[in-house]
Amino acid sequence: MSVTVEKRVDGPGATDHAAEAWELKERIRRTENVLKQRKRFFMDAYRRAKTHLLYLDDDLVGFATTRRDGYILFLAVAPEWRGEGFGRRLIAEVAEEHRTVTCHARATNERALAFYESVGFEIKRRIESYYEDDGDAYYLRLGPDERLRDRLSELIRR
Repeated sequence: MSVTVEKRVDGPGATDHAAEAWELKERIRRTENVLKQRKRFFMDAYRRAKTHLLYLDDDLVGFATTRRDGYILFLAVAPEWRGEGFGRRLIAEVAEEHRTVTCHARATNERALAFYESVGFEIKRRIESYYEDDGDAYYLRLGPDERLRDRLSELIRR
């Protein structure tokens, strides 16, 4: 059986795939209690940013929404497709366009922190009460110290 992976992009101002991204985010929120953004916040941020989306035979398996400065607002991969390289591929797409890539991750989200560490992000600081529910976050960064281009090649080879 052949599976086709297709990359799609919603640039700033475009929301062609926003509803599907919202539904994937919400599915993850309901089962894992992460990605707790409200719909209005999510849609406003999505509309202002660039989103890289990966589809398998027309089913959304993951997306990364980033600001112009390389800050990842949202990164989500469907649970049934984790461990298949989709998260790495999304990070590589973002890193291809930015000298430095940054994000926040909930301090209690061990799975996300392990993933970010595995692709080369470094924790730069802990921020108390960062989230609306008073949850703490880590601020993470990939590049330029880490020779981002070399990391990109390594990410794609894995």
